Formats: sequence, C-alpha cells, structure tokens
Amino acid sequence: MSTLVKPRPAVRPALRGTVLRVLPALLLVTLALIGPWLAPHAIDAPVAAPYAEPGGQAPLGGDQLGRDVLSRMLAGGRELVVTSLLVAVLVTVLAAVLGTVGALRPAVGRLVERAADVLMLLPAVLGILLVTLSWPDGGRLAVVTVSVVLGVPYAVRLVAGAAAPVAATGYVEAAAVGGERLWYLVVREVLPNLRATLLALFGLRFVAAVYLVATAGFLQVGPQPPTADWALMIRENSGGILLNPWAVLAPGIGIGLLAMSVNLAAAALVPATGRKAVPAL
Repeated sequence: MSTLVKPRPAVRPALRGTVLRVLPALLLVTLALIGPWLAPHAIDAPVAAPYAEPGGQAPLGGDQLGRDVLSRMLAGGRELVVTSLLVAVLVTVLAAVLGTVGALRPAVGRLVERAADVLMLLPAVLGILLVTLSWPDGGRLAVVTVSVVLGVPYAVRLVAGAAAPVAATGYVEAAAVGGERLWYLVVREVLPNLRATLLALFGLRFVAAVYLVATAGFLQVGPQPPTADWALMIRENSGGILLNPWAVLAPGIGIGLLAMSVNLAAAALVPATGRKAVPAL
C-alpha cells in the first residue's frame, strides 16, 4: 500500500535572503567572541622579528614588537563587539522611550528636542576626549558613557518623528482618554508599531558605536597597551605599514566588515511592511 508523501514546502526566497544577510554578522560576531580561545600564541609574546612578513609561526606576520598579528586579531575583536552592542542597545532603548514620551507629551518632547539639539553641536571626537580624559581612570566605562550621550540625541529625533503619527491615531487617543497610564501607552500602544524603525535604528547606532569605540581606541583613551584591540593595533603599527601591511590592514578590514555585516543583518530583520516607512534608514 503506497502512501502519499506530502511535498515539503520550498524555502521562500525572502526567508533565504534574510538568512544570507544575517549569517555573515552571526559568523563574524561569534568569531570575535570566541577568538581569544582560538589564538595560537599569547598576545604579548614575541614570535617573530618586528614587522616580520607573513610566514612560519605568524601567518599574518609580526607587529611592532614581533607579536603574532593573527593572535592579536583573534583576541582584539571581542571588546569592540561587546562594547558596540552595549552602546547600540542602550542608545536604542533610551531613544525609544524618550522619543515616544516626547510624541505623547508635546511639552516633554520640546524639552527633549532642545536638549538633543545642544548635544548634537558637540563634535564626536571632542566629546570623546573631554569625557575620557576627565573621567577617573578612563577606560571602557568612560567610552560607553560618552558614546551613549553622543548617540542618543540623533536617535531621539528619529524616534520622535516616527512616533508622532502613531501617537495621533485614534486608538492611542482613545486609550489616553480611557485613563491609561503613560507607560502603558508607550510600551503597549506605540512602541510595538515602531519595530521597523527601531531595528533599522539599532543597525545604524551599532555602526556609529563601532566608529566611536574604534576612534577612542585609536586615540588611546580607551584600551591601553599591551591590550589587543583592533583600533589600537592600527595606531601601534601604522609606522611599519610598508614592512608588514597586514598589521594595519587586518584590523581595519575587521572593523569595516563588522560594521557592515551587523548593519546589513539589522536591515534584513526589518519587517517587510515597515521598510517603506523608514526609507531613509
């Protein structure tokens, strides 16, 4: 007795495309997180001559002190990824709450927008130097703080603009007239309708966070030598770029691929119905 086999549904092209756009970010972030355990050599142990060419025990050559560039590459991305993700999450959450409250309460919205306008006048590099150099011991906490402070104003303006039409809809006004509290209107009525905007915003803020954190590392106001950090590697080895270009190119390529892949993944996860609503993002 033969049985009918129900054909398996084909994977939808849209789903396949989403997976292909998210996969590079997942692989790169995973590699950066587990990289320190994959490093073949200690990050502070010389294994070759300074700025040695690739070969032997150093597939990407040696840095200014003869340390293995590949080992420092594998160990130097985790802090950048974790710090940038933390900054992007904090900025997106704060902007979502402040922007939505501003849309529901116009008086609060005007106050938040004026404060954002003032903060946006501060150049990013100047803000990093002012905060990190005046912060006791500086370090990652100072970099995270200044990155959040500099990122929230732009994000608040975007969220407030997207939340205003939702706040003016009839069901939100009916809920407000019905006596619902402000937090209920923010969390249950407005924010669920801003998923596309917030996902796109998260991708943009991650790229901006990578830029700010890498800038802090390049200026040596974040991680300090002999820490393995991609931005710090670029600064330390720029003098020997003609002797071993990989000591500079490898961390530069890593930073660029990280920013692009995560932004691409965030854009791929935006609901299809919301992509037309945020064409500028």
